[in-house]
Amino acid sequence: MVQRFDVSSRFAEGAQFTAGRLRTGSSGRTHAVVDPATGDEVLGYELAEPGDVDEAVEAAHGALPEWSGATPAERSDAMHRWAAVLRERTDDFVFAESLQCGKPLKLSEEFDVPGSFDNVAFFAGAARQLPGVAAGEYSGDHTSYVRREPLGVIGSVAPWNYPLQMAAWKILPAVAAGNTIVLKPSELTPLTSLMFAEAAREAGIPDGVINIVSGAGADVGETLVSHPRVAMASFTGSTAVGRRVAELATGSVKRLHLELGGKAPFVVFDDADLPAAVHGAVAGALINSGQDCTAATRAYVQRPLYEEFVSGVADLMSTVRVGDPFAPDTDLGPLISHAHRDRVAGFVERARSSATVVTGGKAPGGELAKGAYYLPTLITDAPQDSEIVQQEVFGPVLTVLPFDGDDEGIALANDTPYGLAASAWSRDVLRTGRAEREIQAGCVWINDHIPIISEMPHGGYKASGHGKDMSAYSFEEYTQVKHVMYDITGEARKDWHRTVFGDR
Repeated sequence: MVQRFDVSSRFAEGAQFTAGRLRTGSSGRTHAVVDPATGDEVLGYELAEPGDVDEAVEAAHGALPEWSGATPAERSDAMHRWAAVLRERTDDFVFAESLQCGKPLKLSEEFDVPGSFDNVAFFAGAARQLPGVAAGEYSGDHTSYVRREPLGVIGSVAPWNYPLQMAAWKILPAVAAGNTIVLKPSELTPLTSLMFAEAAREAGIPDGVINIVSGAGADVGETLVSHPRVAMASFTGSTAVGRRVAELATGSVKRLHLELGGKAPFVVFDDADLPAAVHGAVAGALINSGQDCTAATRAYVQRPLYEEFVSGVADLMSTVRVGDPFAPDTDLGPLISHAHRDRVAGFVERARSSATVVTGGKAPGGELAKGAYYLPTLITDAPQDSEIVQQEVFGPVLTVLPFDGDDEGIALANDTPYGLAASAWSRDVLRTGRAEREIQAGCVWINDHIPIISEMPHGGYKASGHGKDMSAYSFEEYTQVKHVMYDITGEARKDWHRTVFGDR
C-alpha cells in the first residue's frame, strides 16, 4: 500500500540539494509542482538561479578528490548500501512519482521504481568491473595498458517523463566511475530526484558527490552545461533543445552525451502473430500515456494484415481504463500538464485534414475534465511525409500505415530523422534478422516493444542523439581512457631516435 506523505513538510527546507542538504533556491521565483490528474498544487518551491549552480558545482568539485580516490570496492559498497535504503522506501517513491507525473500506480510500482532501484544494484556491482585492455607488449619494446579515470564534475539535465528513472540513468554510471555530479531535473518533477539524492547521503555517499538544482532550463540548465568546471554535459530531452545543449557544451570542448527525441516504428510483417502484434502496439503506444521517447508511434503493417490490425487496435484501445492514477484499476493517467495535453491535441487536430482519426482524438469529459487527460488515439490514412508521422507527438497517439514488400516496410521505418528504438514482428527469423540489421535505431525489439534491462545499453542513432545510458557501455561516456606505455628495454638510445638525430 502506498503511504502518502505530506510533500510540503517533506520539502519544507527547499527543493535544492547541495553538499548533502536540502536548501532553498535563490531566484526569488516560486514554482509549483502540480498534480496533473487534478490541476492542484502539490508543492510550491523557490527555483534555483545560476548562482545556485555555481555553489552546486563547487560542492561537486570539492567532493571529487575523496570520491574519485576511493577504491572501486569502497564505491561499490556505498552504492549497495544506497540500494538497501531505497528498497526500504519503495512506497514513498511510488507515491511521489505517481503524484508529480500522473502515472498510474501500477506503472510506478511495477516499472519505474523497481527498474530504477535495479539500476542502483547493477552499478554497485559494475563499479568494481571497469573494463580495459589487458597489458601487453604491443610494440615489442614496451608494455602497454589502459586506465579508466573519472572525468570530473558531470552536469546532467533530465526530463519530466520518467523523473526517477532519468535521475538514476544520469547519476549511477557517473558516480560508479568516480565522478561527482550536478543534476537538473525538470522543474515540473523534482521530487523523486531529491529523494534519490537524500537516500544516497543516508547510505554514506559523501556530501557533494550528488547535487540537485531545481530550476528552469533557460538559465539554470544552460549555466550548468556551459559551466567551466563541468567536464561533461549529459542531456535527455527533445532534439531541438539537444542542439542548444551541444552548442553550449562544444564552446568549452566538453564531453557530450545526448539522448534525444524518438519516433519509433513498429513493423508488422504479414506472417506476424496478429494478436501479439495488436497487444504489443497498444501497450507500446500507451505506456506512460505515450510520453516515452521509445513508444510505438508509427505502425507499418503489411497489407494482408492491415485491416485486421487496425480493427484489433481500435477495439483494444476502447478497453483501456483512463482515470485517477491512484485508483487500482486505472490503466492510463493524464499527460504531464494541460499545456502538454493541448500540444498533443494540436497534432491530432492538424492531422484531421489529411488523415482519419479512428478512435480517441479528444480529451474526456466528466470528472476527468479538470485533469490533463487525453484519450487513446488511433490514426490511419496519414501521408508518410505528414507532421503526425514525422514529428514526435509524445502522447497516447498511434498512427498506422500499410506497406507491401519487405523493402518498403524497412525503408518506411527508417524514413524519419530519428533513430532511438524500433520493433519488428514476424515468425520468420530471416525477416527479423534483416530488420534488426537494417533498421537504423539504437534498440530493435523483435516481437515485443518497450522492455529495458539494466545490463543492456540505451541510446540512439541520427537525430536521437549519441552515447549510451545503462549497462557497462555507459562507462564509455563517464570515463577518460588513458594509455600508459612503459619502456622495457632499459636502453638510453632507442632505435627510433635516429629519425631525429644520427644514423642506425
